[in-house]
Amino acid sequence: MDTFKLTTVEENEAATARLLETGALVGADSWQQRVKNQTPHCKFGEEGACCRICSMGPCRITPKAPRGICGCDVHGISGRNFLRFTAGGSATHSDHGREICHTLHTVKPDGDYQVKDPEKLIRIAKEWGVETEGKDIYDLAHEVSELALLEYGKPFGVQRWLSRAPKKTQEIWHREGIEPRAIDREVSTAMHMTHMGCSSLPEALIRQALRCGLSDGWGGSMCGTEFSDVMFGTPMPIDTEANLGVMEKDMVNIIVHGHDPSLSEMIVKYAEDPEMLALAKSVGAKGINIAGVCCTSNEVAMRHGIPMAGNFLQQENVVLTGACEAIVVDVQCIFPALGPLSKCFHTKFITTSDIARMPDSDFIHFDCENAGENAKQIVKTAVENFVNRKQDLVHIPDIKQKATVGYSFEAIVKTLDTVTNSFVDVVGTTKPLVECVRSGVVRGAVAMVGCNNPKVRPDSAHVELMKKLLKEDIILVVSGCSAQAAAKAGLMDKRAKDLCGDGLKRVCELADIPPVLHMGSCVDISRMMILVAELAKDSGWDITQLPVVGCAPEWMSEKAVSIGNYVVATGIDTFLGVHPMVKASNVVDGLLQGGIRDWVGANYHVQLDIDKLGDEMIEAIEAKRDALGI
Repeated sequence: MDTFKLTTVEENEAATARLLETGALVGADSWQQRVKNQTPHCKFGEEGACCRICSMGPCRITPKAPRGICGCDVHGISGRNFLRFTAGGSATHSDHGREICHTLHTVKPDGDYQVKDPEKLIRIAKEWGVETEGKDIYDLAHEVSELALLEYGKPFGVQRWLSRAPKKTQEIWHREGIEPRAIDREVSTAMHMTHMGCSSLPEALIRQALRCGLSDGWGGSMCGTEFSDVMFGTPMPIDTEANLGVMEKDMVNIIVHGHDPSLSEMIVKYAEDPEMLALAKSVGAKGINIAGVCCTSNEVAMRHGIPMAGNFLQQENVVLTGACEAIVVDVQCIFPALGPLSKCFHTKFITTSDIARMPDSDFIHFDCENAGENAKQIVKTAVENFVNRKQDLVHIPDIKQKATVGYSFEAIVKTLDTVTNSFVDVVGTTKPLVECVRSGVVRGAVAMVGCNNPKVRPDSAHVELMKKLLKEDIILVVSGCSAQAAAKAGLMDKRAKDLCGDGLKRVCELADIPPVLHMGSCVDISRMMILVAELAKDSGWDITQLPVVGCAPEWMSEKAVSIGNYVVATGIDTFLGVHPMVKASNVVDGLLQGGIRDWVGANYHVQLDIDKLGDEMIEAIEAKRDALGI
């Protein structure tokens, strides 16, 4: 067996530096250079002290000018900005979910998309009160997809998925007036509230931010997660590899990047098509290698074992290897810089969605009605581009790690079943994990999520925090770019158990799991909500009492703000390593870091010192344990 060793942040940085040398040879710029060009950032924007929502301004708040032209002060401006940020993130995740619902409506036995988890579909249908007996599974899929799409615009009531939360949590949402109605309504309400001449009361704006976030996590994102599982299969543990070394020198390398698995599933399928493989060999390649970046990578890794080339701030690096025939993107977190960068190499930058049109790209429209045809065209374009590769520019860093991924909620329960005494206890619950927590063998859990951000040394916060927490017998559940940071470092290798305290190490050995559990893409944080809900039900504790916290140490996007809001609103304290753009308002900042605790039993904690951030999370978990008397 190979000696296990983590890949350090320094090793990743050295690999990047070598790739940037290639970039310099061909005149390519990089995010590192663009950061320098944009520094220092506008302090008014960074602190939330400017407003541009009408053309009387833009206005910025200073001691000399404490109010905008309309009379709004810094507290109203910061609150509106925060709510708009949330609305952008919620709309983005929820629209992803909507596309998945539309794709579900196209499934048929001989179609491009099929029902791969009929049991889950039936379970959801029964949960929603749909008669399932005697129905064709595809007719049922179409019926459920229509009901799901109605969640986006129904005129009355609250969202169906909310019933999955514990009764106490549902009561809090109702009491505080933050239970989300139709998914689109909460985004629309947020935009209406922040129009000129509407809300400027911080408390009202932050309440709607929580409500809008909940419509994402317990609405749109949950649609995206659950119905992806129905069509593409519910993830179960599978082995893969991570980091730039997964690219192959002698093969056609196609990178899938973005978030919508409807596209990437088809790319994976047609990369295995005999016709495409024959074409690859005819142009001199040994085959076709698919690898992923960002959340699309998480999607295909956890269902097919497709290797993960990198996360958000590594997307330019795959092109800089000189070995990327095509980087195929769908939506979200895509650098417009990929267009001009790709032109410095032979790489085809292929955009596929009207939602993410970019200059200097080859646009090949992808839609679920013609998915197979579209995907085949994309793969063919990439394969034919292999002959244009400039061999003198090829450099693939020799860094990669083994990773076991695909711990959906269902997979976690099945894993727990393997250590359950079925003669004494009921299987199919989270009770074994509850007992580990109750006994102190596992001190608690951290859900670590979120992006990379150049304001924080990329990946360092994720990796160092994970190492610190594992030593304290705190298990990690991760998603999105945080998951890829862990995978690249080697923390999803089962051998990483040796980095844990004695208790968690023993749990990893008995359950045969890595200490950092990959739960999927950023929409799949909805899986984490289901997990904490079931832990609360199985333990008899409220979610607010669980020794569980959330953490986004390198967050950067609007989606991350929406996620943070629904995690906090669900009753989970959330720790940030980048300050939200509200510092100019002690009222808004005070609400987020304290005041909302009176509403939902949790709040944000901001700490820019990453080591201290880890200490504060450990203290919070121990305080929860003390309060429970365990």
